[in-house]
Amino acid sequence: MKKTERKKPGPKPTGKGFLIGVRLLPNLLKALDTWAARQTPPVGRPEAIRHMLVDFLRRHGLLP
Repeated sequence: MKKTERKKPGPKPTGKGFLIGVRLLPNLLKALDTWAARQTPPVGRPEAIRHMLVDFLRRHGLLP
């Protein structure tokens, strides 16, 4: 890596899936962060949202 290049934070992109940007109000973000921190091991925001979405869609019969 050249001295002028900066390493990007986080894991390397997989190139799979679609990026969806979402704005959350402070109360939702706080609840999301609380839930994510309580997981074993704790997860980041993107993984927390994926977990919640899969759980919701399964409960509503939209995912196997």
